[in-house]
Amino acid sequence: MARRLQVRTENWPLARPFAISRGVKTAADVVVAEITDGGARGLGECVPYAHYGETVDGIAETLTGMADAVAGGLDREGLQGLLGSGAARNALDCALWDLQAKQAGKRVWELAGLPAPEPMITAETIGIGTVDEMAARAAEMASAPLIKVKLDHQDALEKITAIRAAAPGARLIIDPNEGWQVDQVAEWGLALKDLGVEMLEQPVPAGRDGGLKGLTSPVPICADEACHSRDDLDRLEGLYDMINIKLDKSGGLTEALALKREAEARGFGIMVGCMVGTSLGMAPATLVAQGAAIVDLDGPLLLKDDRQPGLTFTDGHIHPPEAPVWG
Repeated sequence: MARRLQVRTENWPLARPFAISRGVKTAADVVVAEITDGGARGLGECVPYAHYGETVDGIAETLTGMADAVAGGLDREGLQGLLGSGAARNALDCALWDLQAKQAGKRVWELAGLPAPEPMITAETIGIGTVDEMAARAAEMASAPLIKVKLDHQDALEKITAIRAAAPGARLIIDPNEGWQVDQVAEWGLALKDLGVEMLEQPVPAGRDGGLKGLTSPVPICADEACHSRDDLDRLEGLYDMINIKLDKSGGLTEALALKREAEARGFGIMVGCMVGTSLGMAPATLVAQGAAIVDLDGPLLLKDDRQPGLTFTDGHIHPPEAPVWG
């Protein structure tokens, strides 16, 4: 049977509305690439992100347009030159990795020359709400080892203070999703450190972050929206202490692993994050996340129901995928 690419879109309702500084999500819309070759099947999932000019229909159309190339034997190296970084390349790149692993009878980390992955602590996320709502959610999550807090500029310190009181034993990281200004980063830094905040993720807009240069922040600042691929690293030096690697931004596992290697060589700390998606979308990222300072792969925990079989989450830890899930 000839090699064949199939593309489908899926909608996964969230367990509860999830608010960040740019709006509220009630479902995860994903695109799945499935490559079959003989009796083997490779899968990859991506989450198109409107903030980057992507749509579900547009990404599905881009992937469908790759069918002839896939049928003709497209490999991961060739893919890098055909599609740029972003969601479409992520789904196809991960499907090609999965297919190769299934055909070889090996795991993806073996093909990539990586050590076998181990369980890791993953952040669990609190969306934006009122001070009382966020404190109540933190109380429910108080046993989590690492809590990520979504914020805008409204009552930011009051919310973190309330969350710290409700979950005194948890490590805290915060993510304003570009919702602050540089002067707020400078003004609130010491208070955030005193509250035990370990990292501040993309506090200011990616295109207006030049003011971070020369800013001495007591809390490490991590680039998220400002960092997609290795091409961004030159500009980020001197502005950020860390980068957040997401496969939907990098355009797949291939670039994500290369980005991690180069960023570490340049002295950046590593965070590995995700869009809100199913276990199929998180599974490849668990390989990049090995040894990362911060892991934020709780996307499936935000869903009403996850894909089955899915990843295992226990006591604040995410476990590497079994072969039936991916890789």
